[in-house]
Amino acid sequence: MSTPHAILAVKVIPNASRDEIIGWLGDALKIKLQAPPLEGRANAALCAFLANTLDLPKSAVTMLSGKTSRLKKVRLAGLTPARLQTRLDPFVTQ
Repeated sequence: MSTPHAILAVKVIPNASRDEIIGWLGDALKIKLQAPPLEGRANAALCAFLANTLDLPKSAVTMLSGKTSRLKKVRLAGLTPARLQTRLDPFVTQ
């Protein structure tokens, strides 16, 4: 049996004053990150931020697409889509 996972669409705003979840922008979660979009720093910061926020190991968060785009898709191993929504609810007011 395969490990449950969820796919999360994310819109990243780099060079922000702090790391934070802004809310939903259509189907994508809008996240501000302090890291600049250079040499993969924003991607690494996004994965670390999601792992910390969703209480997952860093290895459970992998980038599926959008490595050079602000729109990204991230795979979250160990979370079902319903469990992902439950963990995001305290951070998203919309």
